[in-house]
Amino acid sequence: MIRLILISCLLVFSAGFTAHAQSRDAYTINGIAVDERAETVGEAQLQAFSAAKLIGAQRLIERLTLPEDRLAATDLIIDQVLADRIAAAVDVEEEVAGAGRYRGSLAVVYNPVQVRAVLTEVGLPFTDSLAPQAVLFTTTSNGMDLAWNLAWEEAPKGSLVPLLISRSSGYSPETPWNVLQQEIALYGAQRAIFADLRGGQGGYLVDLVSVTPSGPRRIGVTRRAATLEDTIEAVALRLNDDWKQTSIIRDTSRTLIEATVTYTSLAEWITLRGALVRSPLVSNVQTRAISTDGAVVAFAFAGDGQRLISDLRDRGVVISAETIGWVMSSAISSAALPAEDN
Repeated sequence: MIRLILISCLLVFSAGFTAHAQSRDAYTINGIAVDERAETVGEAQLQAFSAAKLIGAQRLIERLTLPEDRLAATDLIIDQVLADRIAAAVDVEEEVAGAGRYRGSLAVVYNPVQVRAVLTEVGLPFTDSLAPQAVLFTTTSNGMDLAWNLAWEEAPKGSLVPLLISRSSGYSPETPWNVLQQEIALYGAQRAIFADLRGGQGGYLVDLVSVTPSGPRRIGVTRRAATLEDTIEAVALRLNDDWKQTSIIRDTSRTLIEATVTYTSLAEWITLRGALVRSPLVSNVQTRAISTDGAVVAFAFAGDGQRLISDLRDRGVVISAETIGWVMSSAISSAALPAEDN
């Protein structure tokens, strides 16, 4: 009993810490350039902080919402009043101050409660959930393999799709999962994203494919960009839009279901339950019964069943309708099972 209680406490603490870190990442806008002048440096700094809050508010709302939804939200006015209402803190990344001038790069952290309230008030659909972590593999169709990989010095900041950059080559969306998984496991991620660079002097395009144990899914092609730096930004935008299309909830109705979860270890059970809890489509997850190799859970989900299946697939979970009802299992374990003899 003591062991079970300790495990439960650790899970709650870990989930809470992770949720807080993810929330701060989603609600922080970095790299806001400011350059303000006033009679004193202090006044110039205050002007810079206000300007950063306003610029950041615009970028944050663009991060959490889709363009077509913003066009329809006619009651949304992004002004200084709104920016001051939703901002929680301003952090200085770089600064140069003197002679009534303040220049620098600022980061603004926004209050999730206030932002959600504002977007809800104006009826603007949004998501602040982060997508399942992915390992990004760079490939090319134009012979720029090394340059394209080296251009990814780090993952784009502020993305709703957390990326870890692989320096390995030789993989493709057609690589068998049991081979690809060995590389992905090194990063502790759940899926792979392949970014295939195309084009040249006339501009670059990137074809994006997501790969999970359930197989590949084509995300689509980015807009054309003139430089590799701009191309990376285009990749981040395309991935964000794909994630928002998948995770933004427009239907307020919920479907209540009960499912059987099968697993081979405690670690696998924790992973499966964690995938449910982190899905933006799922709420009110309850464990009804549990044993050494299976559990019964109940939860509510928004949207249609296919959307739920797709979201869980990207998190490494297979959910299917069986004679006993809905059954959930690890996609990794399922992929590792040998084929049955005919």
